[in-house]
Amino acid sequence: MIVVAGGSGTSAWQLFWQVAATVVVFWAAHVYAGTVARHGLEHDRVRGLGEAFQLSLRRSLGLLASSAIPLVILLLGATDVVEDSRALWAALWAGVMVLAVLGWIAFARRGAAWPIRVVGAIGTAAFGLVMMLLKALIH
Repeated sequence: MIVVAGGSGTSAWQLFWQVAATVVVFWAAHVYAGTVARHGLEHDRVRGLGEAFQLSLRRSLGLLASSAIPLVILLLGATDVVEDSRALWAALWAGVMVLAVLGWIAFARRGAAWPIRVVGAIGTAAFGLVMMLLKALIH
């Protein structure tokens, strides 16, 4: 969202609110879809709507958490602690770092050796780098 909304002339306040609103909408949709998917018969028992919602809510918190660091950086730009363009690029780099950490964690959970974890971290961070390249080319 930072890549798409972060065009020239977009203030850090505008960008902050657009990204925050988009994250909340995607998070809510994710919770809803997860609740629907988890509700019903599972392994010879019925999972109630409340339990399905709680499971989905818990599994979706990472979506909110992963956006927190870039949003805080954008907020620093919005409050003039940092220049808007610097905040935008710092938020993009923070997103790349978040992706790298998530890649490391994903491979660690699979029991991969540290060299494979590094490759996983680089691979997931590469997605963020591609997004930054697109930002540079588009805007």
